[in-house]
Amino acid sequence: MAHTIRWGILGTGGIATAFATDLLANGLILSAVGSRSAGGAERFAAEFGNPTAHSSYEELVADPDVDAIYVATPHPMHVANTLLALRAGKHVLVEKPFTLNALEAQLIADEAERSKLVVLEAMWTRFLPHMVRIREIIATGTLGEVHTVLADHDQKLPSDPSHRLNDPALGGGALLDLGIYPVSFAVDVLGLPTRILASATKTSTGVDRQTAIIFEHGETGRSVLHCALDTLGPNAATVIGTDARIEIDDTWYKPTTFRVIDAEGTVIESFDHPVVSRGMQYQAAELERLVNAGLRESELLPVSESVAIMGVLDEVRRQIGLVYPGE
Repeated sequence: MAHTIRWGILGTGGIATAFATDLLANGLILSAVGSRSAGGAERFAAEFGNPTAHSSYEELVADPDVDAIYVATPHPMHVANTLLALRAGKHVLVEKPFTLNALEAQLIADEAERSKLVVLEAMWTRFLPHMVRIREIIATGTLGEVHTVLADHDQKLPSDPSHRLNDPALGGGALLDLGIYPVSFAVDVLGLPTRILASATKTSTGVDRQTAIIFEHGETGRSVLHCALDTLGPNAATVIGTDARIEIDDTWYKPTTFRVIDAEGTVIESFDHPVVSRGMQYQAAELERLVNAGLRESELLPVSESVAIMGVLDEVRRQIGLVYPGE
């Protein structure tokens, strides 16, 4: 597709760097960047071809040469940053998790409806080629009745109590940063859960160190999910049906390989599709497709589903006793 959407990046942290790298590596247009300081914006701009550097988020969203904003700040800031961009008339790709809770997510959905603008959660995994193919395989009935999803996202991350991931004031913990991936994947495959069971252990700062989740999806669907921020896990996933299963390799939520294995143990399909750069360009391209086609929502991840997933995470947090300041 011809890339005509001019992107602005709100925030200059590590995820913003990864996104900018993938934009430029794939011919998308980076027009501007906004930071809370002139120095931060200028350093980021110098690294990525000198797009316009704005010393505030307000300046960025007011830039007439920006069509869409990528919100790359930590999730407690997502609602304020996204509403700022929508009210300035910009389409928004907002980093996952969508918000801190379902109430904030609904505020964004309501504003997007009023503004008639596109809002898309940047759950980049959903738009990757291997996930596109997995949905096709499931839809053709190759797996038979799909009844089980197994997935983990376990990382060995900084243990410093002052680090964002361990700070309750910044929405820290394994669940929202890491668990969002297997939760969103389970919903993608089996739909929203009808029953939720969760258990967790906490860090010294009070956020979840690891969380185990079981979802019931109607009468026959089950998901078994795990996330942790203090240990490296297999980071693999499996979708199991009555006739076959899909085994997705490490790291399942990034561009990777998978195999379809039938009930006799025979590999009937292997998927290995090289992806240029990290793969974040696919979510940007999806937002561009929606805008250029005059569409409001992606069928792969509608805003209502992002809101509902935040509701699922709210219930998991309720069960494990994870409450953030101000809630």
